[in-house]
Amino acid sequence: MTAGLEIGLGVFLMARVQTIAEDELPASVVKLVVANMYAFGYIVVVLGRSELFTEQTCLAILPVMSGRASLAALARVWAVVYAGNQLGAAIVAFLIAWFGPTLGEFSPSTLAQIADDLVHNPAPIIVMSGILAGWMMGLLSWLVSAGRDTISQIVIIWMIAAAMGLGKLHHAVMGSVEVLAGVFASSTVTTADFAHFLLWTTLGNAIGGPLFVALLKYTQASPPEQQP
Repeated sequence: MTAGLEIGLGVFLMARVQTIAEDELPASVVKLVVANMYAFGYIVVVLGRSELFTEQTCLAILPVMSGRASLAALARVWAVVYAGNQLGAAIVAFLIAWFGPTLGEFSPSTLAQIADDLVHNPAPIIVMSGILAGWMMGLLSWLVSAGRDTISQIVIIWMIAAAMGLGKLHHAVMGSVEVLAGVFASSTVTTADFAHFLLWTTLGNAIGGPLFVALLKYTQASPPEQQP
């Protein structure tokens, strides 16, 4: 649950920076700055060792592939982490939608605009975007584990997460905060929009991490006698 709560800090900063910069800077510069704020939540989550679903889709499958854990244990980990992430995302999204406009930090329309970028896509596009996001998050986990110090880990997280934010890729936890904040703040984003987003994004994320990172990287890195 803490990962869902912490990753929402990035959404708060995205909305705040967009409000400050949109009338002062060119649109292209605003997008670059907002993408960097998107990365902040991932830095907090990964360095804080909170359990994030898209990290687990990659890392938790490795013991199964090596024969040290069962599929049932994998399903349990995925289900528990996913449910906790979504609960945390819903709580922080409600808080953002409530106190952000109340304090004058940003308007409900800003949150609706952030959500609109994720929900108004057909299912195949969301799945493919989710696969790419799952792949990049799996790579992030793999590379961070190889980082020798905190600074290198921060740079790795920032590079990959900012690229995801700039590309508007679909992530089942970060995106849940973005979309639910729009649902709570504005009538233009509906619960049906959120359900459409969450279903296809989760499917894409669950495919991307194991297929492109756990399977390919594991096969590349492990000795032949240990490969499945």
